[in-house]
Amino acid sequence: MSRRRFDQAMQLMRDEDPRVREGAFDFLREHADAYVDELIEEFAAERDDQGLRCWLLELVAEARSAEALEVLGGQLESPDESLRFWAVRGLEMLDSRAADRLLEQARDGGWIS
Repeated sequence: MSRRRFDQAMQLMRDEDPRVREGAFDFLREHADAYVDELIEEFAAERDDQGLRCWLLELVAEARSAEALEVLGGQLESPDESLRFWAVRGLEMLDSRAADRLLEQARDGGWIS
C-alpha cells in the first residue's frame, strides 16, 4: 500500500461529511495491517480530535500487530473510557503472552475490570 493512499484516507477522515469520514475509516480498517506504523504515528500526533484518536486506536487494534503492543498498553491507564476499551480489545486480539501480561497488570492496578 502506498503512503499517498494512507495520507488521502487520513485527510478524508478529517472531512466535515460523516459519510466521507466513515468511508475513509472503512478503507483503513480493511488495510490496517499494512498501515500499522502510520496509524501508530498518527495516533501519537493527534491531540485535538478525541473522536479521531479513538478511531485511530481502533484501527491500530484492528491491525493485530505486535508492533501495536506498546501503544495499546499505554492506553490502558487512559482517563478516556473509549481509548481504554480499544486498548483492551486490541490486546485481546493480539492474543500473546506480552498482551496478556499487560492486561493482567492493568486489572491488578484497577485500571480495567
